[in-house]
Amino acid sequence: MTDIAAAVGTPFYVYSAATLTRHFRLFDEALDGMPHLVCFAMKSNSNLAVLKLLGDLGAGIDVVSGGEYRKARAAGVPGERIVFSGVGKTREEMRLALEGGIRQFNVESEPELDALNEVALSLGLRAPIALRVNPDVDAKTHAKIATGKSENKFGIPIATCREAYARAAKMDGIDVVGIDVHIGSQLTQLEPFEQAFTKVADLTEALREDGHDIRRLDLGGGLGIPYERSNEMPPLPVEYGDVIRRTVGHLGCEIEIEPGRLISGNAGILVSSLIYLKHGEGRDFLILDAAMNDLVRPSMYDAHHDIVPVIEPAAGAEQSTYDIVGPVCETGDTFAKGRAMPLLAEGDLVAFRSAGAYGAVMASEYNSRPLVPEVMVSGDQFAVIRPRPTFDEMINRDTIPVWL
Repeated sequence: MTDIAAAVGTPFYVYSAATLTRHFRLFDEALDGMPHLVCFAMKSNSNLAVLKLLGDLGAGIDVVSGGEYRKARAAGVPGERIVFSGVGKTREEMRLALEGGIRQFNVESEPELDALNEVALSLGLRAPIALRVNPDVDAKTHAKIATGKSENKFGIPIATCREAYARAAKMDGIDVVGIDVHIGSQLTQLEPFEQAFTKVADLTEALREDGHDIRRLDLGGGLGIPYERSNEMPPLPVEYGDVIRRTVGHLGCEIEIEPGRLISGNAGILVSSLIYLKHGEGRDFLILDAAMNDLVRPSMYDAHHDIVPVIEPAAGAEQSTYDIVGPVCETGDTFAKGRAMPLLAEGDLVAFRSAGAYGAVMASEYNSRPLVPEVMVSGDQFAVIRPRPTFDEMINRDTIPVWL
């Protein structure tokens, strides 16, 4: 890490190609024996190099915008392995995906269904769809990333979706291929999955009785990762696969899953350096050169990330307690409070663990701080896969009107 820091400066994100590969294969193996496609949820990490690596392994991609669709295609992922999710697809995005190739649209509402039918007919095509059903299952996760309860904005209520399927089946521009469900992110228990998938199994049989050819089940993602060292470990992909077999394995459907965080989260870290050690009244602060605009999860979700020195201290080294903060002019620019850390000196490097998901993709240039670079390592080599913009590049994106 010191070599990379010397080459690109801090802060920076770094991803392990070997870990990304291993995590994808864990999911692929968990569904062994069932027809399936593991679709990486690229909202968690949308770097082209990450998408290319996973796509070359056979991954599909779950996209939620036209921009994500374009990036997935630019990374070499064929349209037949791309699933388009999201509650607000525009007609322009629908047209883009239909013309460029798409595995399926996960349709979130009846107005969206009407729009997609209209666009498909205008192109002389039929759009393959799964209706996203909202199973009203509590994912027992953070309220901001729960998506499967009745009050959430996602999907069509499972109690009324048979009528929606009946409407879809009558549309000339729509090809009903399956059912989609997604109940939330960072789930650390299997019970909510079992509840949701059992409801999907019952719905599959009911829809088949209604005459629909349900041949594909998109079960979403959401399996969590450990963000801190504790005795409570989230379920393993193989255990998640067992739940899928137990609940829907008898239906003969092709299974799609959309993991994001568990593939990329622990494959990446954010490396930062210490600017100052500040002694305050009643507390001490480690002021880093990384900030909330680089990693927003602690500020947005009160999320925990282990923060450790890049150079491991000697056993039994003295420690002290600090608030760990960034340089942004917000009290919310706080990564940890009362965190025990070894004694550090200005310029020392620290690493934020489990930062490969929802890190760089959610970053901004708040306080006119350039986006930090992203790096990929493979064995003993590394490559910059997104450089840090220069200040001139950042400034020149703005335009001053001639009348000023």
